[in-house]
Amino acid sequence: MALTLEQYAAYLDTRELPWPAPPEVKRAKARPHLARLPKVRAVLWNVYGTLLAVPGGALVFEHPQELLMQVALDKTVQEFKMWGSMSRKPGEPATYLAQLYAQALLEERGVSVGGERYPEVVAERVWESIIKKLLQKDYKFDAGFFGSLNEFSRKVAYFFHAGLQSAVCYPGAAIALRHVKRQALAQGLLADGQCFTELQLRRGLAKQDDRPDQDDWLDADLRILSSEVRARKPSERLFRRALKALDLRGIEPNEVLHVGSRLPLDIIPAKKLGMRTALFAGDKASLQASPEQLKEPAGRPDVLLTALEQLTEVI
Repeated sequence: MALTLEQYAAYLDTRELPWPAPPEVKRAKARPHLARLPKVRAVLWNVYGTLLAVPGGALVFEHPQELLMQVALDKTVQEFKMWGSMSRKPGEPATYLAQLYAQALLEERGVSVGGERYPEVVAERVWESIIKKLLQKDYKFDAGFFGSLNEFSRKVAYFFHAGLQSAVCYPGAAIALRHVKRQALAQGLLADGQCFTELQLRRGLAKQDDRPDQDDWLDADLRILSSEVRARKPSERLFRRALKALDLRGIEPNEVLHVGSRLPLDIIPAKKLGMRTALFAGDKASLQASPEQLKEPAGRPDVLLTALEQLTEVI
């Protein structure tokens, strides 16, 4: 039987592969502003830059440093034995894969659903497109180990992005999520994310707290990710999908707290739709908030957190 994505990640752990070093979190110059928020019935979290620290503060599809991008592509070629189906033109296999990747990424970025202004790239679709081209040149993969083409594409996407950016939970992430769960509140994700995002989050949380009930901390119907909605922040499509799921529970927008690290992408769209907001200012790399924006009513969050565990003082 083919491995699940989680089993595949655990299998990679046994091999002690050289992944990029975890990002160094540098505190932003900010003071916490904490206030009790009554009548909050649900908490929705942004992921990258809020719960998960990644280099640069956000998930990327192309690394700004060309060398690191090349290394990640080269590791992917080697890991999945793609070189036999690569072009025989002069140059390294990773160079040829870079061309395929750039083309597939460009095509995926051109896909828009219903005229969406902020369409989202879907990582496994990018890799599925590449693999299909390799299959035309007699490429083969072990379906018994990796699963179907779609399952295999997800594993390649996970491996490539793990080689591109490391991901680790911010200190206090498990404390904050567990606290919300103990208050018997609804809790979920409202974030730009991919097929491997929840896996990265679970693995990060397990390093802080490996209690067996961890999977229950986030409600299954409230895990709203951009790759599934095909729209990324600040798209109203993404936010309204979350509000619709909450409405089915009888929860109004003003009973929802959205926690994010970026005023224009997290806080302002949430406030516009009536949510309450918490700005996480614990990482200089992910924080997007100027003093001028914070002075404007549209961008002013209800609370400002400099550490995730401070949420216990808010709810």
